[in-house]
Amino acid sequence: MGDLLKGKRGLVMGVANERSIAWGIAKAAAAEGAELAFSYQGEAFGKRVEPLAASVGSDFLVDVDVTDDASLEAAFAAIGERWGKLDFVIHAIAFSNKDELTGRFMNTSRANFKRSLEISCYSLIEVARRAHPLMTEGGSIITLTYGGSNRVTPFYNVMGVAKAALESSVRYLANDLGPDNIRVNAISPGPMKTLAGAAIGGARKTFRHTEANAPLRANATLEAIGGTAIWMLSDWGACTTGEIVTVDGGYHVLGMPQSENL
Repeated sequence: MGDLLKGKRGLVMGVANERSIAWGIAKAAAAEGAELAFSYQGEAFGKRVEPLAASVGSDFLVDVDVTDDASLEAAFAAIGERWGKLDFVIHAIAFSNKDELTGRFMNTSRANFKRSLEISCYSLIEVARRAHPLMTEGGSIITLTYGGSNRVTPFYNVMGVAKAALESSVRYLANDLGPDNIRVNAISPGPMKTLAGAAIGGARKTFRHTEANAPLRANATLEAIGGTAIWMLSDWGACTTGEIVTVDGGYHVLGMPQSENL
């Protein structure tokens, strides 16, 4: 165990299983000495998260529905009561109707557009507003985005719009919270073999394509993303805020596939 996060306490939101990006970050944070709380939504996800939390020494789980104000208030009240303060939040929450992550973007329904933006973007604002009073000694908030926010990606559709709004929210929140020494950043991995990633049409082809063409000829790993998060959460990241940090094997720098794949 290291000690880059020794004495720090953080809330991890969005762990679905052991392949979740949020779990990769949680493992890395625990290995560096952080004390963790985990949120989940509903009994089914709670049963998945509980053994994972226990494996990193945490028995602090809170049931949170980010679309419900009372649920959010109760969760952060519980954190305040148990810990008194909060040093960081990992926000790894996103949603869109799976049926609308295929086909054309212009067929996005009004209902799914609103729900996708509410859960995938507005929830960060809600979380930041409630975490703020608990970050009495400063802190760090990290969310997760994807390159489909600024470049068209097959079948990413409304999630691309939601992630674009999320990235803009990161910048505005960084400016709001900076005077209180609270940093707000996003990590942008490439395609990942996660539960959320699997919901996007053509996910396997996208994963293989980026792996074959990225300068490093590799997609991001949970360990690489976890390591990046540790830098951003620790005192080494003290002057970094409002950033979208890309961890995708370098794929984002390309204008075309590698010559052998043209």
